[in-house]
Amino acid sequence: MNGKQATMTAENGGHDAVNGHVSHKKDAHIDLVNGDDIDEDLDLTEEVPDPYCDEKNPHVVSFNDVSAAAYKIKGGVEKSPCSLSQMSKQYDMQIYFKKDFLQYTGSFKERGARYLLSQLSQSQAKKGVIAASAGNHALALAYHGRLLNVPVTVVMPICAPMMKVEACRHQSATVVVTGFDLGEAKRYAMALGKKRGLMYVNGYDHPHIVAGQGTMGLEIIEQVPHLDACIIPVGGGGLIAGSAIALKALKPGVKIIGVESERSTSFQAALAAGHPVRTHVGQTLADGLAVPVVGCNSLATSLGHIDKMVTVRESYIALAILRLIEQEKAVVEGAGAAGLAAIIEGLVPELKGKTVVVALCGGNIDTTALGRVIERGLAAEGRLVRFGVTVSDRPGGIAELAKRIADIGVSIKDILHERAWLQTDVFSVMVRCVVETRDMEHARQLEREMRKHYSHVEFPLDASTV
Repeated sequence: MNGKQATMTAENGGHDAVNGHVSHKKDAHIDLVNGDDIDEDLDLTEEVPDPYCDEKNPHVVSFNDVSAAAYKIKGGVEKSPCSLSQMSKQYDMQIYFKKDFLQYTGSFKERGARYLLSQLSQSQAKKGVIAASAGNHALALAYHGRLLNVPVTVVMPICAPMMKVEACRHQSATVVVTGFDLGEAKRYAMALGKKRGLMYVNGYDHPHIVAGQGTMGLEIIEQVPHLDACIIPVGGGGLIAGSAIALKALKPGVKIIGVESERSTSFQAALAAGHPVRTHVGQTLADGLAVPVVGCNSLATSLGHIDKMVTVRESYIALAILRLIEQEKAVVEGAGAAGLAAIIEGLVPELKGKTVVVALCGGNIDTTALGRVIERGLAAEGRLVRFGVTVSDRPGGIAELAKRIADIGVSIKDILHERAWLQTDVFSVMVRCVVETRDMEHARQLEREMRKHYSHVEFPLDASTV
C-alpha cells in the first residue's frame, strides 16, 4: 500500500482501516488505499454542513431545471432503450423496461454526475469534487470526472464491493476506503472536502444531481408517450423526484409509483412525517436503496407528484433478478430490479391492462453474490426445493426414494443422510434433499408424492418460498 496515513479523530474514536480491518481506538490512523500522497489531520467531531442540502430551506427542482440538464448532458450520457418486455402477457399489462443499467458505468447515476460536473465553475472544476458512495455514484463521478478533466475523490465504506473500488481507481479517481457504513464515509468526505477546497456532491440530493436524474423521465415520455404509469425504485429519492417532475409536467395523468425494499423504507417514513427522518436500514439485496435518511431537496421536489409507494419483500427482489436474467437476458442489481419485484408481488393490481414503464436503473450486482441471488430466486419460485424424508436404512431404501423423485421428473441437486439425531428406529435414516423442479406446481406434486409413500416428511415448501 503506497498511500500515507491520515490521522483521524472522532467522537467515538477513529477507525484503523489498514488492509480492510477496522478497530475502534482513539487517535487511530486510516490507511488510504490508493497511492496518492494525501496526509490530512481531520477533526471529525465538527459537523460540516452541506450548503446545497439544507433541510430548513430545501431546493425544489423545476421542469426547467430538468430540461436544462437534458440539453447539457446530450452526447455525454447514453439515451438508454425503453423496450417492450416479454413478461407483458404474463402479468396482463404492457410492460416497458427503461434500461438505464446499460449506461457505461452501469447505472442512472451518470445523468446527475455529468450535469453537475458540467455546471462547476472554472475554479471549482480545477480543484475538484468529493463524494461518499458505496458504488454507483462514485463510479459515475469518477468516469465523467475523467472525461471532463475534473479531479474526483471518492470515499467508500469498507463494505463497498472491491470490484467497485477497483473500477473507481481504474477511472483515475482518488479512492479512500474508510468507515463502517456510508454515514461514517460521508463524515470523513465532508471534513476532507472542507480542508482541501473540494465540493461535496450528495449523490441523491444535490439540486443538479436531482435535475440530471430527471432526464430519464424526459426520455421515457419520448419513447413511450402513451404510458399510464411509471414504477421507479427509491433510495435517497433523487431519481423519482427528478423523473416525476418531468413526467407529470408532460403528462399530468401518469401515475408515479415508488418502490422501496422492506428493509429500507426511509422515503415512506419521510412522506408520512413531512420531512426527512432517520430510519433503520437492514441488510438488503437492494443495497442501492439502503439509505437511512432521504434527501431534503428530493423530498420537497417529489411532494404532490408521487401517487403511490409500495414495499417489496426480499424474496421478490431475488425473483425479479432471476426473471430478468432468464426472460430479458438482463443482469440487473437488486435496486434496479425492485420495480419489477413490485409487479411480481402483486402490489400494483390497478395497473392491469395498462401501459407501464419500469425503471431498471442499475446493473452493478456483485458477481460474488449473483450466484446466491439466483438460487434465492429459484427457491422463491419453487424451482429449488429443500425437504427431508425418513426412509429405511436397509439396502434399497434410498435407491427407492431416488427413483420416486426421478419418476416425476425432479432432479436431485444435493443429498445428505442423518442417522444420529433420529428419534425413530435405528434401521431408518433421514434423507435431506435439495432438488430442482420446473415450477411451484411441480414442487407441490413432489410433496404429494413424498407424503403418499412416507410417514415422516419435512417439506417446508412455504418457508422456502415467498
